[in-house]
Amino acid sequence: MSLKNVTQRLSQVSAKIHKAPVDTIEWPESVEPSSAWFTSPKLMTIAGTSFETSLNEQTRRRLSFFEAVNFYSLNINGEKPLVEGLNKRLYAKGQARLLPYLHHFLDEENKHMQFFGRFCMSYSGKVYKDKKISFPRTYVEGEEDFLFFAKVVIFEEIADYFNILQAADENLHPVARKINLLHHQDEARHLTFGRQLVLELFEEKKTVWSTETLQGISIYLLSYMVATWKEYYNPEMYRDAGLSDSYEMMTEAWNCEAQKNLRREASSKCIRFFLDTGIITEEPDL
Repeated sequence: MSLKNVTQRLSQVSAKIHKAPVDTIEWPESVEPSSAWFTSPKLMTIAGTSFETSLNEQTRRRLSFFEAVNFYSLNINGEKPLVEGLNKRLYAKGQARLLPYLHHFLDEENKHMQFFGRFCMSYSGKVYKDKKISFPRTYVEGEEDFLFFAKVVIFEEIADYFNILQAADENLHPVARKINLLHHQDEARHLTFGRQLVLELFEEKKTVWSTETLQGISIYLLSYMVATWKEYYNPEMYRDAGLSDSYEMMTEAWNCEAQKNLRREASSKCIRFFLDTGIITEEPDL
């Protein structure tokens, strides 16, 4: 299916959805972090580590709350530059074919930040800060737009893996479960659009870009995948859960074989897409 057909079909679906997702959630006045699971236990960063067995269930549930705050913060921090980037590209030269769906994309990303932000600020009083550092660089023609949308696909593929599993987890707190469901429903469309756009942009430019540029793109995106995953292991969430050995926990979790397997599984669809299209030339070291 062509990008034009994809954007038309997705625009029609988005146009049918009018109600703001944040208004469909039954928000309790407050939540007790240790009273329920807010992150599925098998998706927590301590799954498979020694901390999974050494911490009691009440502490693990409390940590699951702050892992949810971190996950939602990652989405807020990921969607802020996405919204800025989409705004920048709305009426840019050569983007007319994307314009109908970009408006829906932008609107839906703004709505996502509403429910992620409401959870974080209402129940934890904070959004964890973005720890990614961007360095100024120059781009060859078409490279900046390509990398922008490629990073969107990577970030959203990983997040959607968590969304799908947690939306189906009956043990999760109802608010957390609903947030994951709502996010997945929109992201499924965004990913369909993003994959098709990235593929077409790459096909347009891969014979024009130099070998050096293509190699640089592969290296950059592989590094971005690793950097994205690193933020899931935020020592601040361990401290907020009342755990003093936050950096020890972060280090053990990152190096744990079970966590490596989780990262590979959650990234597998994304990695396969980028390998099959030739955008990356090897698998990331996750």
